[in-house]
Amino acid sequence: MIKDHGKNYSDLEKLMSQINEAIPAIMTGFNNLQKAVISDGVLTNKTKELIALGIAIANRCDGGIPYHIKNCLDAGASFPEIMETIGVAIWMGGNISLVNGCEALEALDQFIVLEKNG
Repeated sequence: MIKDHGKNYSDLEKLMSQINEAIPAIMTGFNNLQKAVISDGVLTNKTKELIALGIAIANRCDGGIPYHIKNCLDAGASFPEIMETIGVAIWMGGNISLVNGCEALEALDQFIVLEKNG
């Protein structure tokens, strides 16, 4: 089950860049939506990224799990906050969310190591 989540994140970033270039009008709208949604409001960016992670786990979104783990860390989420989010996703999504929660933990561990190693 071990995946290279750092590589998956980088690959996803590159592919999204290619999509941005190929269909800029559509992606401009999507990117504007994303920026508006994740901006601090009543909920902080960190809270919104934790919610997005929970949804990615519950919806079995393979690419979204490492993407939102990284974004959660970048937004200042702690290990316990991310673990609690994984727990909520397991509760809401059942057994398959447990498997995806394990993948999220694996991604979290890998990103923490990458962060420590600069």
